[in-house]
Amino acid sequence: MCRIKEIKFADIQPLAKSIQIALLGNPNSGKSSLFNLLTGLRQKVGNFPGVTVERKTGTFSLVNKDLCTVIDLPGTYSLYPRRADEWVSYKELMSPESKQKVDLAIVVADASNLRRNLLYVSQVIDLKIPIVVALTMTDLAKKRGIVVDVNGLSREMQVPVIMLNARTGKGLDQLKSTISQLIISEHVGPDFFDIENLAENAITEMKELIPGISNYSSIHHMINHEQFELSNDLQVGIEEIEKKYKFNPTKVQAEDIQQRYQKIRTIMQKTVHEDSPEKKKLFSEKLDHFFLHRTWGYMIMGVVLFILFQCVFWIADYPMKFIESIVGVLGSWLGSQLTEEWFSDLLINGVLAGVGGIMVFVPQIMILFALITLLEDTGYMARISFLTDRIMRKVGLNGKSVMPMIGGFACAVPAILSARNIENKKERLITILVTPFMSCSARLPVFTILTSLIIPKTYLFGVFSLQGLIMMSLYVFGVFIAMVVAYILNIFIKIKEKSFFILELPVYRQPRWKNIVITMVEKAKVFVFDAGKIIMIISLILWGLSSFGPGNNREHIVDNYKTQVKNDPIHKRQYDIQKANLLLESSYAGYMGRIIEPVISPLGYDWKIGIALISSFAAREVFIGTMATLYSVGEGADETSISLRDKMQAARKKDGTPVYTRATGFSLLIFYLLAMQCMSTLAVVKRETGSWKWPIIQLLYMTGLAYIISLFVYQVFS
Repeated sequence: MCRIKEIKFADIQPLAKSIQIALLGNPNSGKSSLFNLLTGLRQKVGNFPGVTVERKTGTFSLVNKDLCTVIDLPGTYSLYPRRADEWVSYKELMSPESKQKVDLAIVVADASNLRRNLLYVSQVIDLKIPIVVALTMTDLAKKRGIVVDVNGLSREMQVPVIMLNARTGKGLDQLKSTISQLIISEHVGPDFFDIENLAENAITEMKELIPGISNYSSIHHMINHEQFELSNDLQVGIEEIEKKYKFNPTKVQAEDIQQRYQKIRTIMQKTVHEDSPEKKKLFSEKLDHFFLHRTWGYMIMGVVLFILFQCVFWIADYPMKFIESIVGVLGSWLGSQLTEEWFSDLLINGVLAGVGGIMVFVPQIMILFALITLLEDTGYMARISFLTDRIMRKVGLNGKSVMPMIGGFACAVPAILSARNIENKKERLITILVTPFMSCSARLPVFTILTSLIIPKTYLFGVFSLQGLIMMSLYVFGVFIAMVVAYILNIFIKIKEKSFFILELPVYRQPRWKNIVITMVEKAKVFVFDAGKIIMIISLILWGLSSFGPGNNREHIVDNYKTQVKNDPIHKRQYDIQKANLLLESSYAGYMGRIIEPVISPLGYDWKIGIALISSFAAREVFIGTMATLYSVGEGADETSISLRDKMQAARKKDGTPVYTRATGFSLLIFYLLAMQCMSTLAVVKRETGSWKWPIIQLLYMTGLAYIISLFVYQVFS
């Protein structure tokens, strides 16, 4: 076993510098589980500088109370990157572009797929940074008849190897102790193998050109120096070395991988005992006979998705009602305590209405992401990708498009970014163009309130929620439209390029309940603080547009109201409601709504809905805040305790008919399902395609399609 100088923790002095730790590993190796275990809720999510790949950072304390910052780098199979996320990990380790030097690397290795994982471990070793290997999935390895000699593996690899269970936390203290010792001793092991044999003279000159660089980094700088932000002199110097020694990147890469695997095979023969694959079938393989069956698999998938949407309504109903009642009571109390001044109106009908429109849907957001995380954690989400690959191929796509489209159910922006993993240009473009049809979480509040307005709260057979069935139908219809559009785009976009779909199915596992709770909290925070900011800002702007208007028309309405109340005080409440509605219609918001009303009236929408359509282009969920503000400003003084749902239910046109009929409700649901109501999505499409051509086409065809189908739906149900 690799020997590290023994240090008593009582003697370890506080470190003078901030400790930067990179968390590395293959995809599905348990890296995210270890990150959550180390950092808990002390996490931040952002983007890596200059790219839109997600960056997760967190902090944890060592034995001596020193604070470490850990960066969860995207999973990669080797230091020869192909995808955008692999380039992020590569540059963070290799390139001068990295802002902060990595002090230590934790490389997570899956014991059940050790040969493939050790390739990446061996490459990181040769970068000459302190490294500790966290060996995960050892329980799964035992089920497969694989027994790893951890001490022997550490000895052969010449780096510390810690057996870790990220679910129970077993081995975490030993991992932290080892990190402390490595940081103090700055231990770096020898080269995994003699890399100089691949290009000895070239490596020697590279180390003279860039002092302090390792042998392996020299190789990589010659292969990928164009991707690094180096000075012109360095770029020219590296080019001259390549030409001088006829450096062949493809040949060197192939020999590097081959020689590493040869040594890894020898190491595994010494340290890993593996039973015959025929000796025992895994439980996961037996389950897949049912879950991936050509017939039963699709039926099971349908049942799983059906239960998911039923739970979103059933479980969230109680906390949503509680939040609605709290907001209503608070609004009523403020209305009775404050004088009738503009700032009182701003507080109640602007701020409180906006906050209520945000908070009431937090339970559904949390429940939806909890269930999605549950599917991912158990391994079933990958099975959904596998099953849908057969469908994708019929419309010109393949299974690689499934993951971005599934991600679109959460948010189209990161989903479109994840389409970078699709090598085929045509399939990637089509995937980007149809992914926004997936019903993202921003649509969920809109779907919820509209469904509750037009669909009675009844249960089929006393169990299945009719509202939940309608909700599921919307999601399924969005997928269907995406498939139809993909089929049409596949005909018109002429790019001939073969593609392949390779998916590693993770084993079925018991869900990590702590991870689910962390995800629920994080997604709720994102909704409240990110989307909530937009909703609040637009709610306050709408309050201003709804509370003020051009000319003296509003003053005449107030004067006329005072005269009516003076002459007929018995009907003051009725005059209050009439005054509020007339003031709203004569406001700036009212005039804006009247301008666009002729365009949207064929769909069954009034001018208030028109304003919501415009404002929600910033973010779809703003629809709720807009409705809350408009109906709060336009209501009587005694109506502040009524929920938004009840206000919309009671809304009437001038002829006395309900605004939200079944025809209008279904039409509005279809419009929000299909229309491109998200400027953030258009921005990221422009970035990913490199042109405004495709986002403009996407905006026009999605909005046009939404208008036509919504018009058809309204006519059918009228």
